[in-house]
Amino acid sequence: MEKTKFLKQIKGNLIVSCQALEDEPLHGSCIMAKMAFAATIGGAAAIRANGYQDIIAIKQETNLPIIGLVKRDYPDSSIYITPTQKEIDELLKANADMIAIDATHRKRPNGEEIQRLINYIKKHDKLVMADISTVEEGLAAVELGADCISTTLSGYTEETQRLSTGPDLELVKALCQKTEVPVIAEGRIKSPQEALVLLKNGAHSVVVGSAITRPQNITESFTEVLKTI
Repeated sequence: MEKTKFLKQIKGNLIVSCQALEDEPLHGSCIMAKMAFAATIGGAAAIRANGYQDIIAIKQETNLPIIGLVKRDYPDSSIYITPTQKEIDELLKANADMIAIDATHRKRPNGEEIQRLINYIKKHDKLVMADISTVEEGLAAVELGADCISTTLSGYTEETQRLSTGPDLELVKALCQKTEVPVIAEGRIKSPQEALVLLKNGAHSVVVGSAITRPQNITESFTEVLKTI
């Protein structure tokens, strides 16, 4: 999808992350495809999805643009989201509209370099979402050519582990003040009210996953409150 059209479609809107790992109850491409279809009916502007099979299945259920990623562990790196060219090739084969890639400053597997990977994605006429955890990483990703930056990894790196609850509003605000590249708010957004606050503070759009697509987490949020009575 053309960059201007994609960014216009998601501006001020909701991106739903439809992902379930192998140890989760809803794991399976057919289930994620139906989840994406439900999100489409609910008004989502785009879908964020993990892996070739899920993306192919989701494309059969919805015409929404797909932000693709591949989560894969490597023994020599803590980077987990689209770590190497191998994962990018899988996403290119699946024809994801945008590719999300970990753009933190951590060491990549196999000595891969983030600049080369971003160049490789753009060479294949795909958009790049840079998942970051700090202001410095976000601004560096802009310099490397990312089409948008997402706060996905705030709270999930050694530098940001102190952030364990709630969306990182301060990171969103700081990035919006320092760059004109669209900032996507993602991570620990639990309610429509939190999503609205992020948009009002400059976020181009918001990504919500667990609060919509992980019923085990949603159920736990209810049961934990009820235990307090």
